[in-house]
Amino acid sequence: MSMIERFGHGGDVWTAADTFGVSSEAFLDFSANINPLGPPPVVAERLQQALEGIVHYPDPGHRKMKAALSARLQVPQERIGIGNGAAECMALLLLAFQPRVVGVIAPCFSEYETLSRQFGADVVTVVGQEEAGFQATEEQLYQLMLETDLVFIGHPNNPTGIVYDRERLERAARMAEKTNTLLAVDEAFIDFLPQEEKVSLLPVQHQYKQLIIIRSLTKFYAIPGLRLGYAVAHPELIAAMSAKQVTWSVNGLALAAGEALLTDKHYDDYVRATRELIVTERTWLRERLASLGIKTWPSEANFLLCRAPALWTAKRLQEELGRRGILIRNCDMYTGLKAGDFRIAIKNRTLNEHLAVSVQAVLH
Repeated sequence: MSMIERFGHGGDVWTAADTFGVSSEAFLDFSANINPLGPPPVVAERLQQALEGIVHYPDPGHRKMKAALSARLQVPQERIGIGNGAAECMALLLLAFQPRVVGVIAPCFSEYETLSRQFGADVVTVVGQEEAGFQATEEQLYQLMLETDLVFIGHPNNPTGIVYDRERLERAARMAEKTNTLLAVDEAFIDFLPQEEKVSLLPVQHQYKQLIIIRSLTKFYAIPGLRLGYAVAHPELIAAMSAKQVTWSVNGLALAAGEALLTDKHYDDYVRATRELIVTERTWLRERLASLGIKTWPSEANFLLCRAPALWTAKRLQEELGRRGILIRNCDMYTGLKAGDFRIAIKNRTLNEHLAVSVQAVLH
């Protein structure tokens, strides 16, 4: 594992600062997949008002937040659980149901395996087919469900950005019912997709008792420092997860920010602007990187999985860019990927151009 990813994730500008001698504030961070538009303005306004409330405990029932989410998603409140980031929702799932064996499809978000092992589960890994964007075949999925108590699927997957066909995921959900396996579909990045409603399992989640949808509010709304996520599932599953949650694990400022952005009158405009920016800039960046000899996979999210040209490793490219104050995500720690594989977030044109020019200078 690269020293920059010593904690298993991107966005560690502090380790990068120690390594490259650049201040953490000065780094141009392409290693964390955060909305380049920044938080909606209503978030800062609401946080300013909410500061007076830090003398009080946050609502342990997350009632206003649940009501706002329920209205936004058109999902009953008893099917919603709020967490201190999507990662806590995953942890609560593991705590509540204590699976002995967890299945993952590599390459994938490292917390699936890390959390599973932390909570005492064994992990079975299947590697998706590279030519299919590292997606698992239906045969692999079915076998995985036969061998495990819980399966995680990223949708879009991190670090590939690949999206499964919804009918295929519904078949997986039906498999889960037959094998009595819990199916956790991680939709942390699905808000970035213009076709979200056509690919998300949210509209059909009520049909599958073994299905848990996990989502994040921190990536799309650019508030990772606040930590806010949620799970949608059958009320019995949500109740079991909530029973394992530490009281007040979701702080009052995070709840206030969540309520504000979900009820913001400019919500639709922010969503539309974000999606348009990501589609435009992702297309531009893929073409620019291809001209530099860098392969990219057809991501539908706000990041790209890339492969450096021959003779280059991601670690070396990360070091060269790091000295220039640019941080990329070395992906050599991911099962199924190669030493030259790295991930970059999509930002605005000015910053994307800066990255491309810097990569060109390093490679040539």
